[in-house]
Amino acid sequence: MEMRQLEYFVAVAEEANFTRAAERVHISQSGVSAQIRQLEQELGARLFDRSARAATLTDAGRAALVHARSVLAGADAVRQAVAEVTGLLRGRLALGMVTGCTITPLFEALASFHRACPGIEVSLLEGASDALVDQVRSGALDFALVGLAGGLPEGLDGRVLVAEPLVAAVPPGHPLAAEAEVTLRQLCGHPLVCMPPGTGVRAVLDASCSAQGLRPLVTLQASAPPAVLDLAARGLGAAVLSQSMTAPFADRLVTLPVTDADTAALLALVWSPTAGPALRELLRHCDAAFAPSHA
Repeated sequence: MEMRQLEYFVAVAEEANFTRAAERVHISQSGVSAQIRQLEQELGARLFDRSARAATLTDAGRAALVHARSVLAGADAVRQAVAEVTGLLRGRLALGMVTGCTITPLFEALASFHRACPGIEVSLLEGASDALVDQVRSGALDFALVGLAGGLPEGLDGRVLVAEPLVAAVPPGHPLAAEAEVTLRQLCGHPLVCMPPGTGVRAVLDASCSAQGLRPLVTLQASAPPAVLDLAARGLGAAVLSQSMTAPFADRLVTLPVTDADTAALLALVWSPTAGPALRELLRHCDAAFAPSHA
């Protein structure tokens, strides 16, 4: 029994098709079929029912699949462990970042990680925080920078970078501009400009309003905080963001604390508890980049 036979077996089982499995492992279909037949002969049992269009597992195949995956995972862990010790890390990391969020220390961490581990291919995509969290959970992403409401997602490890209350930002001529602070009920009496559902700030606003039986009138949405603030500055509504997000428009908008929005808006890094060596190395670079001396 060879490792490649187990790899081909798992590929056919997951694709339910010999042709797609062959494309996945980059050999010919006849090569995959020959290796599977050889594996079946060695095991003394048919692993696939080939009578239908799809390649479906037999009872023996289903029993073998769990162990084949375990063997392949173990072999990969051995390779990664050796690579980590020798400093020759190889592989890929898929990272996510909430749309419209520019965090310089993260970019510094990625740059220093690339210099230290040039053999790791890194991809970075933007998206809504809730979707990014789901992708980290599923394994589609290794790591993500996300906005959250109140706490880290269950089942994931993470590091909170920023925890801030909600604020409203209005132009000087707005009816709320003369107030020292506002309540959610006061805010809900006016058109609001906010980030879209799926972002941490919006989750805090919606949850805080729901707890009081309020329905915010969000008339305009934008993924980037500067766009939210610019719309508010033009008189199109009261912006609702976290405190530090309003700083670039301090000369154009009046910032008001929202006194009864008790849940903090968080910006956090999240990752799977089963992080591999490459991700652990990246996290070490993040720790250095986000250390207080670099803030």
